[in-house]
Amino acid sequence: MISRFRGASSVLLAGSLACGDDGGAVSDASSGGSTLADTTGQTAASSSTGGETSTTDPSGDDGDALARYCGDESAAVEDQITAWLAELDVASKVAMMHGVGLLPSGGSWGVAGNAAAGIPGLHMLDGPRGVSKVSGVTATAFPVGMMRGATWDPVLEREVGAAMGREIRSVGSDVLLAPTMNLLRHPRWGRAQETYGEDTHHVGTMAVAFIEGVQSQNVIATAKHFAVNSIEDTRFDVDVTIDERSLHEIYLPHFRRAVQDADVGAVMSAYNSVNGLYCDINPTLLRDILGSEWGFAGFVMSDWVQGTHASVAAVRAGLDVEMPSGSHFGSLVGAVAQGDIDEAELDESLRGVLRAQLCFDLDTDPPQVDPDARETDEHLALAEEVARRGIVLVRNEGVLPLDRALLGEIVVMGPFADVENIGDDGSSTVMPASVVTALEGIVDRAGAVTVTHLPSVSPTASDELVIAGADAVVLVVGLGADDEGEGLVAAGDREGLSLSLPQLELIHAVAALGTPTIVVLEGGGPILVSDWIDEVAAVMIAWYPGMRGGNAVGDILFGDAEPSGRLPASVPVAEADLPLFDNVSLAVTYDYLHGYRYLDAMGVEAALPFGFGLSYTEFSYDELMLSESQVPASGTVLIASVDVTNVGTRRGRETVQLYVAVPGSTTMRSPRDLRGFAQVELDPGQSATVEIEVAMQDLRVWNAEAGGWDPLEPTDYLVQVGPSSATLPLQAQFSVSEGA
Repeated sequence: MISRFRGASSVLLAGSLACGDDGGAVSDASSGGSTLADTTGQTAASSSTGGETSTTDPSGDDGDALARYCGDESAAVEDQITAWLAELDVASKVAMMHGVGLLPSGGSWGVAGNAAAGIPGLHMLDGPRGVSKVSGVTATAFPVGMMRGATWDPVLEREVGAAMGREIRSVGSDVLLAPTMNLLRHPRWGRAQETYGEDTHHVGTMAVAFIEGVQSQNVIATAKHFAVNSIEDTRFDVDVTIDERSLHEIYLPHFRRAVQDADVGAVMSAYNSVNGLYCDINPTLLRDILGSEWGFAGFVMSDWVQGTHASVAAVRAGLDVEMPSGSHFGSLVGAVAQGDIDEAELDESLRGVLRAQLCFDLDTDPPQVDPDARETDEHLALAEEVARRGIVLVRNEGVLPLDRALLGEIVVMGPFADVENIGDDGSSTVMPASVVTALEGIVDRAGAVTVTHLPSVSPTASDELVIAGADAVVLVVGLGADDEGEGLVAAGDREGLSLSLPQLELIHAVAALGTPTIVVLEGGGPILVSDWIDEVAAVMIAWYPGMRGGNAVGDILFGDAEPSGRLPASVPVAEADLPLFDNVSLAVTYDYLHGYRYLDAMGVEAALPFGFGLSYTEFSYDELMLSESQVPASGTVLIASVDVTNVGTRRGRETVQLYVAVPGSTTMRSPRDLRGFAQVELDPGQSATVEIEVAMQDLRVWNAEAGGWDPLEPTDYLVQVGPSSATLPLQAQFSVSEGA
């Protein structure tokens, strides 16, 4: 029987602050090493040597897996679990392996405990942008995950996680069903808004920070949906065929980091099947990878209602808890009686469930209902700051920031100007007490400037006269809950990547009038801009900006805040430039390339590249240095340093991005892969040295034939640094020698 002795450790807080040489604040968001105990209880080797293939992550240390997960009390925790399992009968055990009912009770979905034994049970709530509406209470509606991904700031995201953790506890819940960390393989995915972006390194860094923030409040975070899940309309039935290399190098590393770097408490299996097996009955995913290879110490739950496909087979594959009821797992009592499964196998599954409850102190520090802990001034200010930081300015022909002293009147139009547009109507829906719309935020920040709202869908003759007499016009367009969202529960996948025809006609008509036109795009993912962007003076992407998003829009427009958001996903010129998105067929194939990696490999320029964003100031890059020019095959970390200077006239924040190319590789690779990033905030004329760590594990290749990671390939590696995937002015080279 495969051991479920699973654990992990974070040895580097992604986003820890440092100082540059000239005093600039630097946020290091590079990935660090992690720790892993293998299933025999031995510590994984620090690297693979010779020509052998390592089957485990080579970045471990000698720490004890359970001590990392539970701290100093790990031995006592395991003893307590053993005692409980010896005392409980089969029916009591099975009751703690599934939810208590299809509908939430008391504002959350529950998993039974055992009062007589002192086992608290679990209380679960979404979601990715705040306390779920299912709770029946108002709560802080944070910007969606995609907008938080656009901040590229794990320090800020850790604060968001902690705030959500506090609010989840305030309604009596102890499991947060977030983060959603599936890659945005294609922008038409209806649930794009919930994740952080298209790149595994970027998503992993943001997710680790969020999980650490949530779990700092003794709330169990849930990494979902495991794995290869990014289609809504066929999500219950689609089978995704994927080769081992694509799975291990592209679609799993961010989940691995959630386990090994953030010690995530729970993982949710996806609805879909992978290579012919549904995720909840897929031992390759749950037993072999999550359990044996990564050493996960928490518990695996199913997705809701249709996410469980068996009882005995699911338990043996590695599923611990069926949600939200016991449609399948309820039969396990009879299965034990009939000899179809051993009680010891239930004990093995239940151990992870009980461990999480004890290690997160749910028995001694249960959550307490506290309405005063929600929508606090601190949380509202944080939601507003995240919205400011997540807005991405992608075009500015000298019109922004708007100067109040030079303006008499601005016009605000568009279908989302005066609409509370904060995300889809799916499981992640939050019910805030109030929402600041874009129009309200602009009016509030306009000062003495007259703001005229024109509610017309298309400009009338009288509207045209008003627009012609104004100094600027702001069009708020994009997507809403009717256009995209969770499948069946909400709108599902998008029908296309363009704006609706009426919105396109509105942009063309208003821009033709000659008044400087500023477009504010709302939505959960990339929207095509190529057929109209050259007609307007400025474009900012405001995503679904949360309950205080309108204030953030106003702050950026009038220059009260600096635009620092960067795109977490590529915006193509046309949808045909991307891999096919098939949300009709029940069998699809996921390949090695998507997003900027696919565009680069095809030699196709993006309309707006991954990592791109404009500021109200400018930055220069100089003196890229590497800690080593020759890296041994056993190497674990490379440090790159670069000097960044604010050469503009305003204080600003820059996101320094590091990509690695392996042009001489004998294996097909992406032209470049993001392997680190960091932020620096500088005054005009100020410089700072930014350091970014590159984990050598991220440069290794999965060997499908051997079933493990190859040693570092002995060849030259090109480090490229700059402000986006398409603008990388600095480069340096290091080499790995065979047998070094």
